[in-house]
Amino acid sequence: MELVPSFVTFSLLVVEDDKSAREVLSRMVALKFPNCTLHAADNGVSGMELFKEFLPDLVVTDINMPVMEGFEMIREISSIHPGASFIVLTAYADKITFDKFKDLNVCTYLLKPLEFDELFAAIEKCSAGLKG
Repeated sequence: MELVPSFVTFSLLVVEDDKSAREVLSRMVALKFPNCTLHAADNGVSGMELFKEFLPDLVVTDINMPVMEGFEMIREISSIHPGASFIVLTAYADKITFDKFKDLNVCTYLLKPLEFDELFAAIEKCSAGLKG
């Protein structure tokens, strides 16, 4: 994987309960997108609070988290900001999980274990046309 920086300007919220995964994800996104304003939360409740405070352009979230799961956080954020855009990270590749995405404003979903090239492509795709 060649890490060539992209100079697209946008803001992004990473919501991931696994501390190591959240830190690596945040670092890799910061390296690839140096003009990105980055925020990170460890669960859906913290994610909601940061979203309300900073109104990021894009939210990258895990689904299975303590306190508030990703689907619930997406629903709540969408109710207060219908234009919010989401990239979902999940280890579950079943029809029930994918059917839940249809009812939400999910730009795309990525299966874990995460391939950073796929994440970067998803961020570029989902941030296209955002303010900046």
